[in-house]
Amino acid sequence: MKFISWNVNGLRACVGKNFKEDFAALDADFFCLQETKMQEGQLDLSFPGYESYWNYADKKGYSGTAIFTKHKPLTVTTGIGIDEHDHEGRVITLEMDDFYLVTVYTPNSQDELKRLAYRMQWETDFQAYLHKLDEHKPVIVCGDMNVAHEEIDLKNPKTNHHNAGFSDEEREKMTILLNNGFTDTFRYLYPEQVTYSWWSYRFKAREKNTGWRIDYFLISNRLRDRLKDAKIHTEIFGSDHCPVELTLK
Repeated sequence: MKFISWNVNGLRACVGKNFKEDFAALDADFFCLQETKMQEGQLDLSFPGYESYWNYADKKGYSGTAIFTKHKPLTVTTGIGIDEHDHEGRVITLEMDDFYLVTVYTPNSQDELKRLAYRMQWETDFQAYLHKLDEHKPVIVCGDMNVAHEEIDLKNPKTNHHNAGFSDEEREKMTILLNNGFTDTFRYLYPEQVTYSWWSYRFKAREKNTGWRIDYFLISNRLRDRLKDAKIHTEIFGSDHCPVELTLK
């Protein structure tokens, strides 16, 4: 079973950059999107054999998530059930027969960590949400989590220390999640591989491969025996992020 996650940084723009062809070529069972930056009715996008589910931000042209799936879910939930967090279209959960699939676009802490306090509250509440799901069925959570967990996960760790996405506080929250029942699939399989999933549009960052790995598939530890592969599709353009992949037996 194949899962794809991709921060498309504006789906309408990405559709004009080979998105449909990339979608078809990747041929996933579940295709999760973050930062769709659109409202309902702004784009007519469907694929044969897939159902789609959307969560739009209240604010136009901002945030937003979607999931295309070949497999009909038992239930679909948007948000995490906390009003403070549920106006930016950041989370969709599909309940399947033997797992939950959650896609997330984690809030950015912003320049000078202006939104760090909110980000910390989000992390606490989102992790509590994942653990509550995990009490019932194993969880697959994917998306742009806006943190490079370890120094290996970004090109310039020293100069980015204390910047958004590489603050001690954000990294510690990821450590807590990974120490409490979840596995970073790519790093579990490839502990020393240096591969990034996001590059700034500035300074020819992608051309120079000055990137960050901030897009993840995490799984409940008890799914590890089903873990077949994890990939980062650096060959696919169309966004400042590239798609990441999980394959389960």
